[in-house]
Amino acid sequence: MQNSLTRKPIEIKISTVVAVAILLHDSAFPVLEAALKEMTAGSPDFFDDEFAVIDVEAITEQTLDWNALIPLFKSHGLNPVAVRHAREEDHATIRSHGLSIDVVSKPRAEPELKLEAPVEAPVEQQPAPAPVEVVAAPAPVAVEPQVIIRNMPAMVIDTPVRAGQRIYARGADLIITASVNNGAEVIADGSIHIYAPLRGRALAGATGNTEARIFALTMEPELVSIAGIYRTFENGFPPLLPHHPVQVKLLGDSIEVSSVKSAG
Repeated sequence: MQNSLTRKPIEIKISTVVAVAILLHDSAFPVLEAALKEMTAGSPDFFDDEFAVIDVEAITEQTLDWNALIPLFKSHGLNPVAVRHAREEDHATIRSHGLSIDVVSKPRAEPELKLEAPVEAPVEQQPAPAPVEVVAAPAPVAVEPQVIIRNMPAMVIDTPVRAGQRIYARGADLIITASVNNGAEVIADGSIHIYAPLRGRALAGATGNTEARIFALTMEPELVSIAGIYRTFENGFPPLLPHHPVQVKLLGDSIEVSSVKSAG
């Protein structure tokens, strides 16, 4: 009896949900349908009912057939939950499908600083300078640019991550000392370090950290992602140095995969 009196019928708590971003660059339904078929290669569980946010910033001036588009994504295993950068006239249609409008806050413009011109002091006549010996400066030495990765707390996993499991290191790096199997998914707001084979999915920089990276002793992933930009390997993995760890990082707007060479 006591439990029924103290237990609340509903509790609301803060929860973090990771969603993939669908960035549309075309509004034509046949083009989008063909692109999804090519991307998933006919696999019905390629996306495994992932939550998704549809971003239409690149095509805000074009008309989208939301009544056809949302079922299209659902048929390919994507579960849209919100639309970002949608036109105001589309809000009612989007909400009628049960989706939210994701409002992106824009940074406020910094106030312009007005600098007063300095008052020039009267110029006094100076004596002629003595002759100066000119010595050629040494040629500049090329310095390799350094990338500084922000330090984050870390979540450590010592057991294999099996098919169907999903691990999310919120606000932290993720360190895994065992294998990540096919069908498993590991996510981190920071970088991901796997001291074993990676065969499932790895998504680093989940909240937009473009400096995040993925490291693994053996790289055989289904999918890797940095800050929402992802890459799959249906056509095989790029040739790398044998017996070397592998790193995945973001280079511009594309994913780069390379061997990690030891110093010395």
